Parts: sequence; C-alpha cells; structure tokens
Amino acid sequence: MPVVRSSEAQVHELHGARFVSYATTLTGSKELCAWRGEIPAGTKAPVHTVSREEILHVLDGELLVVLDGRTAHVTAGDTLIVNPGATLAVENPGDRTAVTWVTTSVGLEAELADGTRIAPPWAH
Repeated sequence: MPVVRSSEAQVHELHGARFVSYATTLTGSKELCAWRGEIPAGTKAPVHTVSREEILHVLDGELLVVLDGRTAHVTAGDTLIVNPGATLAVENPGDRTAVTWVTTSVGLEAELADGTRIAPPWAH
C-alpha cells in the first residue's frame, strides 16, 4: 500500500513557486499525479498551455487566473478546472502565500508562450 508521508514528499521550485509532489509514478501512482502548490505573494507565473486536464483547488489565500482569456479571482475553497489545451496564467495578488492542491493525469506537459515545453517532474 503506497503511503507518501509529508516528510517524503519531493519539493520542486519553478518560476518562483514551490511544488510539493506527493502522487507520481515514482511514488506508486499509475494514472494520477497530485501536489501542493505554494505561490508566494506577488508571484506571477508565465502564461502556459497545458496538455492534460488539471484540477486546482485553493486551500489558502487567493489567486488571479486568466484561463483562455477569461479572468477569475479564486479564493480558499474555490476549484479551477483547466481543460487540456487551455492557456493559463496564474498570479498571487495577495499579501501571503497562496496554497493549492492540484491533480492531473500522468504525463502533463506545459508549453510556454515562447514555445518552450516543460515536462514537470511532479506530473510524471
């Protein structure tokens, strides 16, 4: 029975945010990945297009998101559904770190506006 203890979670940093990875193929998951995202106040992630569906649930704080050109302000308790092929920008306009729980299917990739492709290790 795979159990990932908080002390065993893998921490990754990219674009000023932390991704604390719990469920990946390396920890025993076959189809899904899950991680805690920590987005510090004032952080603005680059615009990117995702290859797979992502479900982002805000645990604490607030985020300003632009999803396929539509802007939304999401706060603790809100859930954002990002469909495959959607273009997403995330910003933390608040004064404290926003914390999210994110799930997706194994193999998620993101393409930045300049064409750079990222295969984040927390989604494999």
